[in-house]
Formats: sequence, structure tokens, C-alpha cells
Amino acid sequence: MAMSCIPLVLLLCLVVPGTVASPRKLRKSPTEIAALDAAAPAPAGASGPTTFFEVDRPLHPPPGSSGPCSTLLLSASFAFTFTKPPATAAYSPPACLAAAGGGASAISLAVLEWRATCKGVQYDRIFGVWLDNAELLRGSTAEPLPDGVVWSVSKDVTRHASLLAAGGNSTLAVFVENLVNGGLTGVYHANVTLHLYFHPAPPPTPPPAVGPADVIVPMSRGLPLNDGLWYKIQNASDAASATVTLPPNTYRAVVEVFVSFHGDDEFWWTNSPGADASGPFREVTVRVDGVFAGAAWPFPVIFTGGINPRLWQPITGIGSFNLPTYDVELTPLLGKMLDGKPHEVGFAVTNAVDVWYVDANLHLWLDPGSAATAAGLVSYVAPELAANATSSQTTASRQVSAIGWVKSSYGNITTNVTQTFAFDNTNAGETVNQTTVAHAGVAATGDDGVVYYSVQTQQNFPLLWDSEENQVTVTRGFEETTVAAGRWSSGPPYRSLRTTQQSSVAGESWSIRQTYRYEATDGCYFRNVTSSGYSIVSDHSNEVCAKGTPAGAAGR
Repeated sequence: MAMSCIPLVLLLCLVVPGTVASPRKLRKSPTEIAALDAAAPAPAGASGPTTFFEVDRPLHPPPGSSGPCSTLLLSASFAFTFTKPPATAAYSPPACLAAAGGGASAISLAVLEWRATCKGVQYDRIFGVWLDNAELLRGSTAEPLPDGVVWSVSKDVTRHASLLAAGGNSTLAVFVENLVNGGLTGVYHANVTLHLYFHPAPPPTPPPAVGPADVIVPMSRGLPLNDGLWYKIQNASDAASATVTLPPNTYRAVVEVFVSFHGDDEFWWTNSPGADASGPFREVTVRVDGVFAGAAWPFPVIFTGGINPRLWQPITGIGSFNLPTYDVELTPLLGKMLDGKPHEVGFAVTNAVDVWYVDANLHLWLDPGSAATAAGLVSYVAPELAANATSSQTTASRQVSAIGWVKSSYGNITTNVTQTFAFDNTNAGETVNQTTVAHAGVAATGDDGVVYYSVQTQQNFPLLWDSEENQVTVTRGFEETTVAAGRWSSGPPYRSLRTTQQSSVAGESWSIRQTYRYEATDGCYFRNVTSSGYSIVSDHSNEVCAKGTPAGAAGR
């Protein structure tokens, strides 16, 4: 999905969600898209829209839950939206939430569903959904076919329960960056629905620090405005920031970062270190009052029209309909922030080229047993980014660690936070081989040595792009393993996601194969699906945990 001079496809300069201004010309023009559609064999039963989908696991509520209680939040159409405000709707907690006991703790699972359709010639577009200026979902639209396309996204938004349950009137905002003119005819029609499931009454008391946050502070441009609510980072020296004054009884703080890349930087990972001054390395940095707090090294999402639209039809690219988010733990820095004064949380993108869309939500946990907590920083180590580039290879690494204590009614708890990153990109002209590895660790320990919660997450993002004269093949993966422990730990102690996708286009033929394996101590999901052209030729799935794995050992 791109965005050029501003967002998506405004002629040349505005070809956004994935647009057309890439040096490698990895975007098709409207005329080329129409020709591509005309040359390809029509989907079976092409009298109606074709369904595109992103492979993901089904979302199940915990055992014993009631529901779903489903509420249509907004239904809107998006034609020419540049310089226009988002579609909005008033939001208040559904009546079924009050009937279930009210409050965020009654919610066992919250699912935000996006369902949309489009017909005609159009680029894929970036879209976002915000509640009270806090982003809940960001995705790419499907790039439509002449007879139409339909797709849906279901995202677990349980961590935003405090927003969903907040009393009073709120505003839901939805923005799809779209352009309609003589060559681009597609109008996007979308419904946004909230599905809630509930714990049996009375709802349980959520564990401290690891359940949904008590307060979520939006860090976006906010309404009203004639655009999406995200900040726009246009170059490496650009930055965006939000000012926040923390409640005095805060005892944990986490920034949830939303990020997408468009326009001239949609295909940042294809940049040659020798030919492109910005090179192929990118990171999103988070700073508190100018001090580096952590980073997100982004997964290289390829939007549904990127490189060649056929690569993602009907099985769309990993993360394209539901973009990944990234957490940065700020708890060790609370000693600098709990002074009753406003503090600046800033965001920037290393080596950025126009344009990146970034915003965030600040999740805060509040001590119910005291009016004010006390905190202090014990240690902080954050060496500068280490990066090196030759004519064909770029490497980078970074690490940061911080230790801080917070004294609350739960006791004096010390939190140790670490992040380590490694990046390697080799560019041989028409072949790009890239790997990003990230590790994030959080461990909270009491003075008595008791571990209250510990979460260790390892990520790996391999990517191989091979382009020959008449054939393009993209192979990539998203791998993430999380191990959690501690007295307050909730959710599965172990969960692992490994998904690999290979997409290939040769002449007028194309095929996609994806394997998806999710394993956790509370359930598993496996799917192996293959398409040829628009047709699914093989599709196998189950929810059986393999023996010999941590999930299988749990007896699932």
C-alpha cells in the first residue's frame, strides 16, 4: 500500500498505499492494472466479487465465555478521500457489556471485524480505525478486480478493553486513503463490527500488570482533521511527538506502535547501499524527552498491489490486511516521568524517505491501592546503532537495556527491559536476501526475589526476492516465539507462530503457497494452502497440537 507525496495514488505524486514512485517501478500504473486484468483468466464464477484472504488463525474465546455480542459500529463508502475527514460514528459501550457486569474485566475476548468490497480499477489503499483517537487496526485494502473483490479482517483487540468499556460518548473514526478519477474507478465500501465475548459472572479480577491496561492514551494527530490520524514521517530528520502527563499512581507503561511505509519508501528493503543514499535499513525509534527508549525494526509488509498484484491474489501477503504492531516497554523510565509534569514521547524513522505513517497508544497500568507510586532508574545502557554497508550488503545491530524500580501497593518491584536487534540485507541487483532478528525481554522481580512476570519474545523476518526477466518470486516468513512466566502471568506460557509464504509470477501464470503453524499451551492451529491463478487448489487445516512440542506436551 503506498503513499507517495502524501498517501496513495494521486496521479504520480500521490500513488500511495503502495504507489508508483519506486525507483525499481514496483507498482503498476492504472493502465497496466487494467491490461493485467484483461489478460488474466477470469476467476471461476466471475459474475460476482472474488474473495481474497490473509492466512490467520481463528480467534476463540476462553472456555465458559458467553457471546458473541455483535455491534455494527460503522458502515461507509470511500471514494475520493484526499483532503477530506475520516468517516466517523458515535460510540458507547454496547448494552450487552453492562448486562455482563460492565467494565473491561467482563470482556474475555474482543474482536474487531473489518469487511469490505470494491469493484473496478483501483490501487490498494492504506486504512486505519481509531477509537477516541487511539488506533485499533491498520491494514491495506485488497486491490480490486473488474468484477469486484471482497475481504475481511478479524483482529483481537482485547488489550484495548478499557477503551471499549469506557463510559460516555466516544468517536470511532475510519479513514481509507483513496482517489477516484478517470483512470481509477474503484470505491471501497466497508463495515466495521465489534464482537464481544464475556467471562461468566462475576468477572474475574485481572492480574496486575499483564491484563489489559487501565488507561490507554492515544498518541496520534487526533480529530478533527482532513486526513488519517497517523503522523507522517517524511525524511530521516523528521520526527513526531505527543505530550503526556502520567497519572501519579502509574506502575507500568508500554507504547504500542503502529507503522506503515508508502510512496518512495514503500519498498525500502530493495534499496541498494551503493546506489541509494538511504540504503535498505529502517528502524522506528521511540524517545522519551529526547532519550532513546526503544525501537521497532519493521516486518517488510508488501501491500496487495506491490511488485505485481498477482503475487497476492487470492492469498494476500503476510501482514497486509492486518499490519503488525510493536511494543516498547517504558516502565524502567517511570522514575523520570512520574513528576506530575508533561513529557514528550517522540517517534522517528532511521534513514526514512517520504513517507512513513506512525502513531501509537500508551498503555498504562494504575495502582488501585495507592494515590501515587514512586519510581527510580537503576541503570540504562543504549549504545548507538551499529551499521555497516558495502556495495551490496548492509548490516546493522542495536541493543538497549534499562532497569528501574516502582514502589506501589504491590511492593517494590524492579523491571529489567532488554531489546536486541540484528539486520542483514544483501542486494545483488535483481535479488534481495534480507533477515531481521529481534529479541525483547521484560522481567519484573520483587525485593524478595519473586518473579512477578517475565516475557521473552524472539522474532525473525526472512525475505528473499528474486526477479528475472519474465518471472518474479517472493519468499518470506514471519516467526515469533513468546515465553511467559511469573506469579502474575496470564495467557499461554508458551506460544509460537511460524508462517512462510512463497509467491511466484511467470508470464500470465501465478501461484502462491503458504504454511501457517501456531502452537500455544492453550491451543494450536495449522494451515497449508496453495493457489494457482485465482483458484485454491489445496487447503488443509486443523487445530491439533503436534506431539513433542511445548504445546503438545501440555496435553492439548
